[in-house]
Amino acid sequence: MSSYIKKSVAAMQGYTPGEQPTDPRVIKLNTNESPYPPSPAVGKALQSLKAETLRLYPDPVSLALRRKIAALHGATPDNVFVGNGSDETLALCSRAFVEDNGAIGYFEPSYSLYPVLAQIRAVTARPLELGSEFEWAMPADYQANLFFMTTPNAPTGIQYHKALVCAFCARFKGVVVLDEAYVDFARENCMDLALEYNNVLVLRTLSKSYALAGLRLGYVVGSVPLIAALFKIKDSYNVDRITQAAALAALSDQAYMRNLVERIKTTRRQTIADLERMGFCVFPSESNFLWVKPPRGSAADLYRRLRERNILVRYFPGGRTQDYLRITIGTDEQMRALTDAIRTLAEAG
Repeated sequence: MSSYIKKSVAAMQGYTPGEQPTDPRVIKLNTNESPYPPSPAVGKALQSLKAETLRLYPDPVSLALRRKIAALHGATPDNVFVGNGSDETLALCSRAFVEDNGAIGYFEPSYSLYPVLAQIRAVTARPLELGSEFEWAMPADYQANLFFMTTPNAPTGIQYHKALVCAFCARFKGVVVLDEAYVDFARENCMDLALEYNNVLVLRTLSKSYALAGLRLGYVVGSVPLIAALFKIKDSYNVDRITQAAALAALSDQAYMRNLVERIKTTRRQTIADLERMGFCVFPSESNFLWVKPPRGSAADLYRRLRERNILVRYFPGGRTQDYLRITIGTDEQMRALTDAIRTLAEAG
């Protein structure tokens, strides 16, 4: 039966999502979800949605949602595309902006979906290896048709200086997608570049700072021709009626989102201090997670021992990432449970 499957698909492994446990006792710090609920306005929007309206198709272009997003970023609705999570938009970009003999670029390490998208398209992948401290320097001769740049980057949480990003966008000959999934937790953003450069798209998600990972809503802002290309190839009704209503409510409550972000950033600062006192190497984070190296023993062993105590963090085996753990910022109580567990393990040896 495998003879019926496209060769590039048969050869690939696919994207591996973070573990989703069903045991309520597990402290889940492995998938960068929000530890807090979304705005109460989301619940009200869902309650006011009449079930009888679900017999009708949703707005195929999410116009009300795009108007809200455009107003937030000083754009027009024609500059905005809304997708079924950021991942749909990333996939559409790989289809819209890369010829069959083209190439997709991205940092290594970065979001592990990027190489999968290149494999699905059966195009050349051109990963750019980050430096010893996960810093970035783009070779002068680097070329690709599409470059995915997560900023702040994942899994490291490092945000690259805007001047460096801007200079790259100005000279790059292809399309640059600035994946700002975590940018609400960062010191700056690059949204203005999406409206300044014809080859730049800035991608955002409601999964992190808006606490709506279960909803699946992402959007991208950019020049009208690039946005129009995405509309040409999207699914007919790619964002359902329920998602549009809930997302509009969340985006309309910016005060709640900002308060949630500040709460997580405060916990982030405390957790960094706690881990550094225990000897961890903690990279500067501009995200809702930390990239850390244990002071002794292996990251794999600490991951396993924490898991035995019902605390899940993310471990990426092999290559550049095998010596580190990615830890999502949870509630204050969850982070204290984490640091207490690490102290106990260190004392036990």
